[in-house]
Order: sequence, then structure tokens, then C-alpha cells
Amino acid sequence: MGKNTAVRRLDLGYFVRPASETGGPQPRVEPVLAYLVRHEQGLILFDSGIGSADPETEAHYRPQRRALQEALSAAGVTLGDISLVVNCHLHFDHCGGNPLLGGKPILVQETELAAARRGDYTIDELVDFPGASYEELTGEAEVRPGVWIIPTPGHTPGHQSLVLRQGDGTVVLAGQAHDFASQFASDQLARQAALHGVAQPLPDYAHWLERLAEFDPRRVLFAHDCSIWEPSHSNF
Repeated sequence: MGKNTAVRRLDLGYFVRPASETGGPQPRVEPVLAYLVRHEQGLILFDSGIGSADPETEAHYRPQRRALQEALSAAGVTLGDISLVVNCHLHFDHCGGNPLLGGKPILVQETELAAARRGDYTIDELVDFPGASYEELTGEAEVRPGVWIIPTPGHTPGHQSLVLRQGDGTVVLAGQAHDFASQFASDQLARQAALHGVAQPLPDYAHWLERLAEFDPRRVLFAHDCSIWEPSHSNF
């Protein structure tokens, strides 16, 4: 299953993360990436870009947006062609295009939606809007043949990733489970060292990496990093 599944990256702009959030002396410009999944049962959109925010948030992150409609058009599709929306989480730079997709089912973890609705979390208008249609999940689920949602909490309590079985191997759309492919690689090595019985101390890593490893991913893609993780034994 998954032979006919294909993934296309969508460039939806960028924002400037201030130095206070980078852990260093300089700000950092980060891409905002979404993914279009062509599945035999319909098009799946993983994340939807940067939404309009309040003046304070706009000044803090200085986002530069590319319209979702424009990005989809470049991929040869329209908003109406989308059959399913999956958000890794509900911060404003991941669910900004959701109001354009009213009536489409949006898959989200129950804990994530509850957190978003408690306030002081995201932009409320991007969560509850006319036509918002959420399907709440409590854990992992196979939502289409060969398409799995796997909880990957950390960045937010309800963060989730999308796992796609493809003919040439499994692809993971990891959202912001890690900010960078290099961080994912470091955690993978920490897990490997632990499995090999390397003496402590070793870095901690998220428990859900064990579940992702069961899918034997060939590629892992991220929301704020153009780099792609591949296992070290991949053929070039």
C-alpha cells in the first residue's frame, strides 16, 4: 500500500525568530513549509501556513507569507481539491490557512484542540471559524490506507506527525517535532547508543522515536527546515 502516494513540499513563507528564542546572539530566519500528499483516496494537506496575527505577534516574528492558494496553484491543485487537513499543531504558523478550508475535515489531537481553546496559545480566529470541522483523535490512527497519524508531543502536548507508506519507503512528515533535521539525527543517534548499551550519561530522547522507528523511515521532513533526514545507510 502507498505505491501511488506522493509528497510535494509547499513553501508558505518565512518568519524571523528573535534571538531570545534561538539560544544564541542572533535572530534566525525560518521557512514555513507545508506538504501536499497525493493519495489514491484524495489530497491531504499537512499544515496550512502562517495566519494573520495580532500586532504584537506580527512585530515579534515579522512573518512574510506566501498565500496558500498560490502555493497550491503551483502544485496544480485548488483549495477545493483538498479532501483532508492535518495540522501537526495549532500555532498560528501551522494552521493559518485553515479558515480557507471550511467544511474540510481537520484531524487534530484532542489534547491539542483543548489547549488551543483554553486561550493564550494561538490566534483564536484560526481555531474556531465558520465551517471549522474537527475530527479529534486520542492517540495514533491509520486515517487512510498506509497513512498514519502518530502523536509526537514535546513542542506542544498534542503535536502529531504524519507517516506515509510509499513504494520506495516510509516518509515521515514530522512538523515541528524537531526544529531541525540535525536535531532529529542527534536524537536518533542517542537512541541508537542506548540500544547498543553505551554507558551513561547519554542524551535524553523522546519516547515516540521508538514508535517512528518501527515504520523504518527512509525520509523525515520538517516544518521549519528545508533539510531532509535520511538514515546513514541510505544509498546515494
